[in-house]
Amino acid sequence: MAHLTQRLTAAGLKIHHVTGRVKRPASLADKLRRKPGRYHTLADVTDLVGVRVITYFERDVNAVARLIEEHFVVDWDNSSDKSKMHDPDRFGYLGVHYVVRAEPDLVPALTGTRYEVQIRSILQHAWAEIEHDLGYKNREAVPREVRRRFYRLAGLLEMADEEFMALHRMARDYAATLPARIAEDPESVFIDAQSMTYLLDVPPIQALDAQLAAALYIPLLSDWPDPERPQRLASLLHYVGVHSVGLLHKELARHGAEVQRFGVALLPRLRELWQPSGGLRRGSSVVQYALLRACANPSLDPAEVVRRLDLSRAGTLEGMVQTVREVYAAERGEHAAR
Repeated sequence: MAHLTQRLTAAGLKIHHVTGRVKRPASLADKLRRKPGRYHTLADVTDLVGVRVITYFERDVNAVARLIEEHFVVDWDNSSDKSKMHDPDRFGYLGVHYVVRAEPDLVPALTGTRYEVQIRSILQHAWAEIEHDLGYKNREAVPREVRRRFYRLAGLLEMADEEFMALHRMARDYAATLPARIAEDPESVFIDAQSMTYLLDVPPIQALDAQLAAALYIPLLSDWPDPERPQRLASLLHYVGVHSVGLLHKELARHGAEVQRFGVALLPRLRELWQPSGGLRRGSSVVQYALLRACANPSLDPAEVVRRLDLSRAGTLEGMVQTVREVYAAERGEHAAR
């Protein structure tokens, strides 16, 4: 299982999970009893050890199958592609079964032992598990009065598998076209997790972040791992009324200097937010902008900004909000005096 997992990772395949199991004695005894005369020795049982690969999408079943064919010794006489065995009106369990042989350089203790690898999409897996739990081992086991409902459900699952693949392609294509769409018509691009992921690495956000880090004499953490940050920043911008990339660009251009001054005044008083990481995280200028908007607009609340960013872990919510309001009041007073 470890070798297969390494191969899947090296191939860049995103897999839901990989599991392994050893056949229980009671299950083996039941199999031998149901198929008398088929197995002459224990070595004839090809699924004493089994590995199951569950993919997110149906198309990845074929990708995993090609990888196994390329890197493992397959016992073709005992392997099967069940997607080619069902009638067209039957979704059923369309997984792929391979029986492979353990090679001495990979599994020295089990050299020559055959084991089974099952590959299913997550929806095929759900079907197979529920069907098995209902006790329907094959088509003939399904009562006629419920078979039609099985077919209807099968069609829905097949459509769902195809729709999930279509959604995956749409998300991939959306991310690929973001740079061109933002350059051509930023007003038409919605602020969401994917657009924020792109925006964090380009001006004006990247430039404002770099300027703020330089003013504070701390590094800008360009590779700090936080997969949820783009989504949180997008939620934050929506809260303060910024929904498009075009509007965000205009707001940062108009208030960039103010954002810098506010951040330079605020962040030294909230060192617990950035000192543990050793620098300034990407998108910090967006946070300063949102805090400014929340302080300036009576219908908004800086506490909501802190909650949406999940910053309260670094200190008490009330204390942080009080500090934000104090810095905002001081900055506004200084600006009025000028």
